[in-house]
Amino acid sequence: MAASSHRIMLGPLVAAIDQGTSSTRFLVFNSKTSELLSHHQVEIKQSFPKEGWVEEDPKEILQSVYECMERTCEKLTQLNIDISNIKAIGVTNQRETTIVWDKETGEPLYNAIVWLDLRTQSTVEHLINKTPGRNKNHLKHKTGLPISTYFSAVKLRWLMDNVDEVREAVVSHRAMFGTVDSWLIWCLTGGKSGGVHCTDVTNASRTMLFNIHTMDWDPELCKYFGIPMEVLPRVRSSSEIYGLMKSGALSGIPISGCLGDQSAALVGQMCFQDGQAKNTYGTGCFLLRNTGSKPVMSDHGLLTTVAYKLGRDKPACYALEGSVAIAGAVVRWLQDNLGIIGSSEELEKLAASVGTSYGCYFVPAFSGLYAPYWEPSARGIICGLTQFTNKSHLAFAALEAVCFQTREIMDAMNQDSGIPLTQLQVDGGMTSNRLLMQLQADILCIPVVKPSMPETTALGAAMAAGAAEGVSVWSLNPEDLSEVTSEKFEPQINTEESEFRYARWKKAVQKSMNWETTEPVCNGNGETSIFSSVPLGFYIMGSMLICAYTIMHICNKTFKSM
Repeated sequence: MAASSHRIMLGPLVAAIDQGTSSTRFLVFNSKTSELLSHHQVEIKQSFPKEGWVEEDPKEILQSVYECMERTCEKLTQLNIDISNIKAIGVTNQRETTIVWDKETGEPLYNAIVWLDLRTQSTVEHLINKTPGRNKNHLKHKTGLPISTYFSAVKLRWLMDNVDEVREAVVSHRAMFGTVDSWLIWCLTGGKSGGVHCTDVTNASRTMLFNIHTMDWDPELCKYFGIPMEVLPRVRSSSEIYGLMKSGALSGIPISGCLGDQSAALVGQMCFQDGQAKNTYGTGCFLLRNTGSKPVMSDHGLLTTVAYKLGRDKPACYALEGSVAIAGAVVRWLQDNLGIIGSSEELEKLAASVGTSYGCYFVPAFSGLYAPYWEPSARGIICGLTQFTNKSHLAFAALEAVCFQTREIMDAMNQDSGIPLTQLQVDGGMTSNRLLMQLQADILCIPVVKPSMPETTALGAAMAAGAAEGVSVWSLNPEDLSEVTSEKFEPQINTEESEFRYARWKKAVQKSMNWETTEPVCNGNGETSIFSSVPLGFYIMGSMLICAYTIMHICNKTFKSM
């Protein structure tokens, strides 16, 4: 009997490409039950060519998508699931990351500049200095965003100013700009042979070139940054057919959903009502609260962003967002840079072995501080060290740092909305760390609710794709949405202890401020030197020696105890 006759018929399936900062995944869901049937994941290499620079290879990103698709289809076939039942594909992606490519050759003209990248700090300072009153919120009335290194416009401006290939392509009308979603959709729908150059409203709203009221590119904003509008993708809704897959086993299937990763998680968590919120723990940490059909401007350092627009004729919904740059990235730093852990699982074990940071506080401001401070001059610090401190205490402090940062943005959100959250819905890779989830409940003093199916970001993209007009295999009507099972973490410490630890954290944050400056100190030969001041030089040398001695002592003590 032919193998095909044994294939399991599950009804319509919908797939999602989830292209994140550290990995790419392809996942396939049952549109009737939201069940995850199969997936594959590939890690993405990040490069750090200079201090503060973060890049990725656009071709590696694209290849990882093809690999994940191929491997997932193989797994489905092994499960006797017919891949011809995949009716649509959604895309969700790391936002703000900026790519420019040549539309004639299809080749990227430079590496992707990742959202965390800080190379544009001097550009940002120049832009702020020329605004009335040196106001970083000068464009907020149109964009919902402060002028910051975080967003795409300044990254694109840097590429035009510093990369000859980009400048020449812009002049000769060959350049295409896009965030990762635009690059992938263009390539997957044909590339230089008729690929569709588009983005959705959620990704567009993270560029500083998009007017969140008119829901389109803004000529005045483009002029402000000196960006020619012809390089920009067409802005579409988050749920419509953009084009068809042009190659591989899934050729001919429509790509019909597109959401920036945090918006996708909001949809996947089914936060469709005004006031519902979710927090995603990935490379960074992002708390979004649905504010309905009207944009709400924050007075407490949050962003106003487009949450989703689920159809060409559907209204846009907005969200308040608190963005934290470093969450899961601190785990990678402890693993790759310090070498004190071998895996994320080891971090949880280390932290659990002591159950306290013993007064050690870790502010991981590697890329400055995002919400609610928007302070690019901040840098990471570890303080409160004693001779008793060891790597287990540092591991605990790293987990607490993620929770404290979430507390800061939740406090800001409660102040802006006037209605405090009574529980927090969470998702993302770090939510598998049960100690982190309990710490989060303790520090927020409210329950933390984790869905049993953690892939909410990919699920949101799949829901948008399956619900698109012309596909219509996934109903977003509230009565049709699947019941979500979850686990709840209740606070286990008293409020006084939580507030004491939080106050110490806030003190540590202040110590991290105003650390970096773009104004270099020069010696007599015109060369930059930190030792151009003799007292400063002695102070720095002395501090370095003391720090080195302390770290050696901690390591020796730790290894002796092992």
